[in-house]
Amino acid sequence: MEVKIFNTKKAMGAEAAHEAAEKIRNAIGKNDVANIILATGASQFETLDHLARQTTVDWSKVVMFHLDEYAGMPEEHPASFRKYLKERFLAKVPALKAVYFVEGDRDDVNEECMRLGGLIARHPIDVALVGIGENAHLAFNDPPADFDTEQPYLIVELDEACRRQQMGEGWFATLDDVPAKAISMSIRQIMKSNAIICSVPDKRKAAAVQKCVEGEISNSYPASILQEHPDCTLYLDDESASLLSKKNEEVAGR
Repeated sequence: MEVKIFNTKKAMGAEAAHEAAEKIRNAIGKNDVANIILATGASQFETLDHLARQTTVDWSKVVMFHLDEYAGMPEEHPASFRKYLKERFLAKVPALKAVYFVEGDRDDVNEECMRLGGLIARHPIDVALVGIGENAHLAFNDPPADFDTEQPYLIVELDEACRRQQMGEGWFATLDDVPAKAISMSIRQIMKSNAIICSVPDKRKAAAVQKCVEGEISNSYPASILQEHPDCTLYLDDESASLLSKKNEEVAGR
């Protein structure tokens, strides 16, 4: 895992988007299509904003999956990740080849997991854009995360730390409003991506970043598994990197 540190969230997002666009273009050049995963949440604001400005990407040759969605969440809800991606990304780029959303409000969420699993099996992922939660989760795989399951998508229970983060970021008025369950892409499915670009700004993520970068790989800190990926770049700002004991000699974005 390569770590890059920037002095602002804007600089971090711009560089993460630049790398993502380059890898997407390379996949299109090789296969005439690029299969990507997009994450949501406050950590992705800058990265997705800059990615949507990448005019050198032929978006008509891009297939998009997304990581997770709350169980029972209608798309119209302000916290819906489908709503987030439509407004913050899809509305700003030309039409993609295909978009596969996690439909968390389907009557049978297990059936939805099976539907998505069948789809992603036919679309090997070239580039995954992800983040790290305050509790070190990867997607909605809260600790202790399942590192072993081969299921592409899972029904997961959200722990209190995760639910408090969602409330703290302003998506919900109270903790009771935050759903207790979600459909999440699994750890092993994320790790199958050819390249992973992980954007993690903000001081509130610093402890999780330190554990995931400098600690042992453990399902108690799910995103620590990214240490094992052969092509993963972790994009940080000064605040999220503040607890790291070892930093790059040359800090980017200065």
